[in-house]
Amino acid sequence: MPDLLLELRSEEIPARMQRKAAGDLKKMVTDALVDAGLTYEGVREYWTPRRLTLDIRGLTARSADIKEEKRGPSVSAPQGAIDGFLRGAGLTSIDQAIIKTDPKKGDFYVAYLEKPGRAAEEIIADVMPGIIRAFPWPKSMRSGFASMPKGSGYGGIEGKGMESLRWVRPLQSIVCTFGPEHDEVQVIPFEIDGIVASNVTYGHRFHAPDAITVKRFDDYVTNLERAKVILDAERRKDMILHDARDIAFANGLELVEDEGLLEEVSGLVEWPQVLLGTFEEDYLSIPAEIIRLTIKTNQKCFVVRPQGETDKLSNHFILISNIQATDGGREIMHGNGKVVRARLSDALHFWKRDQGDLPDLDTLKASAAKFDLDLKKPLDQRMAKLDALNVTFHAKLGTQGERVARIRELAKVLAPIVGADAALVDRAVVLAKADLRTEAVGEFPELQGAMGRKYALLQGEDASVAAAIEDHWKPNGPSDRLPEDKVGLTVALADKLDTLVGFWAIDEKPTGSKDPYALRRAALGVVRMILEKGIRLPIASVAKDADLLSFFHDRLKVYLRDQGARHDIIDAVLTPEADDLLMVARKAEALTAFITSEDGLNLLAGTKRATQLLAAEEKKGTVVADGVSEALLKLDAEKSLFTAIQSASKSAAKAVVSEDFRSAMQALSTLRGPVDTFFEDVLVNDEDAAIRANRLALLKAIREATATVADFSKITG
Repeated sequence: MPDLLLELRSEEIPARMQRKAAGDLKKMVTDALVDAGLTYEGVREYWTPRRLTLDIRGLTARSADIKEEKRGPSVSAPQGAIDGFLRGAGLTSIDQAIIKTDPKKGDFYVAYLEKPGRAAEEIIADVMPGIIRAFPWPKSMRSGFASMPKGSGYGGIEGKGMESLRWVRPLQSIVCTFGPEHDEVQVIPFEIDGIVASNVTYGHRFHAPDAITVKRFDDYVTNLERAKVILDAERRKDMILHDARDIAFANGLELVEDEGLLEEVSGLVEWPQVLLGTFEEDYLSIPAEIIRLTIKTNQKCFVVRPQGETDKLSNHFILISNIQATDGGREIMHGNGKVVRARLSDALHFWKRDQGDLPDLDTLKASAAKFDLDLKKPLDQRMAKLDALNVTFHAKLGTQGERVARIRELAKVLAPIVGADAALVDRAVVLAKADLRTEAVGEFPELQGAMGRKYALLQGEDASVAAAIEDHWKPNGPSDRLPEDKVGLTVALADKLDTLVGFWAIDEKPTGSKDPYALRRAALGVVRMILEKGIRLPIASVAKDADLLSFFHDRLKVYLRDQGARHDIIDAVLTPEADDLLMVARKAEALTAFITSEDGLNLLAGTKRATQLLAAEEKKGTVVADGVSEALLKLDAEKSLFTAIQSASKSAAKAVVSEDFRSAMQALSTLRGPVDTFFEDVLVNDEDAAIRANRLALLKAIREATATVADFSKITG
């Protein structure tokens, strides 16, 4: 079966966009091919700073012929309906249709349509221009002659104005080849804004600028590597990481690894070259966090430390070049070193300013008294200054000082729930925002919390307090770590809950894709801390707004789905008033295990049958009684079911109270047999109205028994 090679080559794509763009291209192309009737055996996406590539293997050479029956109106339908049928079926005369007869609906028209399959080449050429034009770049631009105003032209290319292609950076060439593994491939030459797909690409911008003719994927990769381009981003990452470790080790050093930086730099180079730079040892007087962030942010370089050290850095750094220099990289290392030294000089200035930048003493004392601060300690001074200067948090939510006071009260409530030392929590809350007034954080916002921890340790604070000052910002995303201990957890929860409650109070909620205050991230952070640390926090006691509770439910659903939970199972255990998110998660876990068992599947089927019968009766207006009359139970099957329901309900309810949801499910599983027998042996709609009503009450009892754990009617399957 033929394979398809596709490459879209452009000017440099921002590193942060490359991985997602390659995934988007894969999905858009494969979806379009499948929708057009093609299948494929496998596909993989690749990316470099200058290209997105797809390798699609085993693509069918032609879509299948389609035969379709299109049913039309009755032969006695008005002419307008018949004309509409002809247009929809692509017929020119009703004589091209045939007449069929239905015993209930009479005679009607039917059209038999045949759509011949299309060659894969034709389909690819048809779908690709639309995919490229509709590509979902976060930011894009128009370029080239086609972007000229309509009516103008140059070099044989007509200006299209606002209709011209938008791409992240100017698109330069397209490769599109198609063919079997051992035969000649063909080019599928579709065109977009004057760029015609071909079998020609280009390698490294500086090392191999000449054109390269390619056939299929394997020789494409080989030719690119000869032209100093490593196509596979994961391989580039692996090369960078291992070369960086090796060069550090060879110099008696150890690489400080950074996965985020590794991902970024692998997207900046096509031919990675790892080099070791240096700066003066005097700059090591700057805190390690500032050095690392300065070098990472400004030069995209890694820091290193002496082997065996954990807190101390070396005056060397590792840089990744895209050029294999003839001088071994000396000029590159020298140039990067000059920039790093200049940046570290600025950082040293900020650090020294932070040591001696003191506000007016009288104003400072007033603010210090408000928070019971010790002005002999620098972090206390910063907090006093933060409050004294009335630094605004939000126009409608007051100053940072006022916010700290709110978080302090909330943390008092949360500390016993989390099991944290209340005094340490209070101290951590008071100092948590103090480093916002340091120049280091002003220059590098990413250091907020880290600088606070540094100052806290320098002034002799408890280690838990220092850790909480750094960790109260966490987690900053789904992959970020959680706070280290209970003090940090408490402060982080209080901080995020105050943010959410505050913005809900002033009606600044996320709308659509807009979330300027990162409230979704804050709520997801709360959900993660509750579930992953096993915290029993009644959210409704804090989030008194029902809409905010619903917002937490939405984030809980996102989290549980990411963990592999089925959406219907989440819906089955999540009631609108549920505020114990940990219990909801545990119920979902137990229900998942139960529903995948044989007993669970059979009980689910029986319960759904019972609820459907009840729903049909209730829709008619039938009022189903709450209790079952034993005197009206005539058959052994209904008597056995009633006994089983009483026993299972009691056992399940007891297990739920003790939060043993697996035992609750096990108790409900005993209903499987009696429910099956009931529906085999018993007719619910008995001629005797009293017996019929009692049997409906028995069905209601099934629904209520299972509802002790979940709403089984919401489970699909």
